[in-house]
Order: sequence, then C-alpha cells, then structure tokens
Amino acid sequence: MYQKIFDQELIYQCSNFDVGEGGGVETYLASLFEHRPPNVSDRMIKSLNNIDQSQFKLLHIHSPDLLLQLTGECPTVFSVHNHSLYCPSGTKYLANQRTICDRNFSYLGCTWGKLVDKCGSRRLLKTVRELQTTDQFLDVLKKTKVTFVANSEYVRQELIKNGVPPEQTVTLHCGISVPQTAATPLSLEVHQNHRILFAGRIVSDKGLEWLLKTLIHTDPQIKLDIAGEGWERPRLEKLANTLRLNNRITWHGWCDRNKLNKLYQQCFAVIFPSVWPEPAGLVTLEAYARYRPVIGSAVGGIPEHLRDGETGILVPSNNIKKLADAIHELYRDHQKSRHMGEQGHALLMKEFTMDAHVKNLRTIYAKTIAEFSSIAKKPYSIPQSK
Repeated sequence: MYQKIFDQELIYQCSNFDVGEGGGVETYLASLFEHRPPNVSDRMIKSLNNIDQSQFKLLHIHSPDLLLQLTGECPTVFSVHNHSLYCPSGTKYLANQRTICDRNFSYLGCTWGKLVDKCGSRRLLKTVRELQTTDQFLDVLKKTKVTFVANSEYVRQELIKNGVPPEQTVTLHCGISVPQTAATPLSLEVHQNHRILFAGRIVSDKGLEWLLKTLIHTDPQIKLDIAGEGWERPRLEKLANTLRLNNRITWHGWCDRNKLNKLYQQCFAVIFPSVWPEPAGLVTLEAYARYRPVIGSAVGGIPEHLRDGETGILVPSNNIKKLADAIHELYRDHQKSRHMGEQGHALLMKEFTMDAHVKNLRTIYAKTIAEFSSIAKKPYSIPQSK
C-alpha cells in the first residue's frame, strides 16, 4: 500500500483520458481543470490500484475502467461521457439498418447486433472482450454507491434502463470555456459567403456521408468547409468526387483552435449531422460561442442543447430532404440566421458556460459527500479486471 501522499482536503479527478483538445472528453477535462475551484487538485490520478482510498475527500472518475478499482472507502462521482458503460460497441447505432439501437445490454441481443446489425467491431476476440467488459461494468454499476453524472437526460435514462438506481443518477449538461477571441453576430457580408461548416471526426457515425449526399440538392452557391480527420476521409473524398462536389468542398483536415475559430466565423451555419445518438455533443455549444446557428440531428442528447426554431433547426437523421430544406431556410434568410445565432449565444451564456457547469458540479460534490458521511462506511469488494 502506498503512503498517504494526497491532500485529504482536496477532491481529485481520475482519468485515463488525456487533457487537451483531442476530443470531447479531453477538451472537457481541459476546461474542468482550467475552471476548477480551490478545493479540487490540479493533479490527475490515472490508477487507483494500491492506493489507500479512505484518505480522499472525494474522487471524480471519468474512465470506466477505474470504476473496477474502487474500494468504496470514499465518496465518488462518475461522469458518464459516452455509451461505453452499457453498450459494447459504445455507439448505440446499428449501421446495417441505419437506426439507433433501443436494446438494453444482453449477451444474445448485443452479439446479434454486432454480427447482423453491424454495430461496432465484428472481430470475434474483440467482440467477446467488449461483451465481457460491459457485463462487468453493469455489475459494478448496480453495486457501487457512486453518484453517476450523465451529460444528458438521454444518457441518464439509458443508465436507468440498464439497471442503475435512479436515485444514484443526475443529469448535468456539458459546459465550455467561452473563447477569448472576440466573436460577433452573423453579418450580411459573411452570410453572403454562403459557407456552411462541419467540424468533427470523419467517421461513419458522424453523418458526413449524409451531408455530402444532401449537398447536391442544395443551391450550387453553398460551399462546405470540413474541419477534421478520420478513417472515413478517403472513402468520402471519393464519394464527393463521384457526386461532382469537389469545387464546393474544402477539406481542412485537423485544425488548431485558431484555424477552427476562423472557420466558425466565416460560415452562416454549423451542420451537426450525427446519425448515432450523440451523448451530448460540444459542437453545438462551440457554434453558439461564435453566434452561429446549428442544424443538427434530432438524436441522443443533441435536442437538449439545440432548441428547434430558436437556436437552430433539428432534422430527422439520414433525411436528405429535411436537411436540404433546413440549409436552404438559413441560406435564404440572413436575419433568421443571425437571430438564431444570437439566441444560441444567449443560451450558452445563461446555461452552458464552464463556470455554470462547475457551480452545479460543486453542488453534486457536496451532496455526495454528505450522503456518504450519513451511512456506515463499510468497504465493499469489487472483482478486479483481468
């Protein structure tokens, strides 16, 4: 057992994710550390094995595998950032059927989903490992005295459907750090550039193929900027060539913060066409920070951040006509686009800043600590992962 080398007056974040701009969780963690209150350490714990957990004021866990290392000797909060706790593939999306999976976890149903419905990897050994890991996670979730913080009500309901006690769950929507770079409402000049923006990983679940197939049904003056990289890019570049869209698309690849900010500033709308049920999606909030309206899929947690007709437009996933109609609606109306962008920015500043998020998180911390102190501190044993 290690010595007590942690400050017992501080709360510690625990994660195997990196802190930075590599993705949703990484970006979230970077913002969380930037805005952390005085009672939260700036030190990240990456493993809880061989650590005396009774010394901690509270642990805030972000990686599912760390749940398996808990001893139950201190108050614990777990942020549920994605579907990996209850979905072996982590997507809740049946690619073969192009539909969202509504099954709860089971060996039979999820094996069928992988082999027949093409949900995630179909490699045998990986499939077996994923099924076993999910089963182990869910067993732990039902036994631990942990507060599960879902980043959308959609995710919270999925946790409850898969056996997590409702009283141990709470919804806390994501927040973002408001960019330091000055942003302004959509001008008529920028609107007349006729540019839309896709920002995200170029993988099948993000819906870029749907957007490309929609683009051919929109006014030829509309240009698309694509910010991101991913394994699907070569195939989708070929598709764009087949659709004769090359003169309307700019592939920017991975973009740093400054480049991405410029792309937000030069578009009249941000397109968020995910076909899998996004747990939350920070793209919407990033667009609001730049006064830009969002056209997004009505899936997962996206509708909890995007107010249809107010801060953007929600469309059914994989519906080419509805997406084309939404793009044209904003393309043809500068005032509507500008107003939606302003409404989005106001909503962000009211509800979705990182300061507001941390304030609510501190309330959850305090409640978890108080509830832990009110019960007998009887350590429980969880089988360690192999």
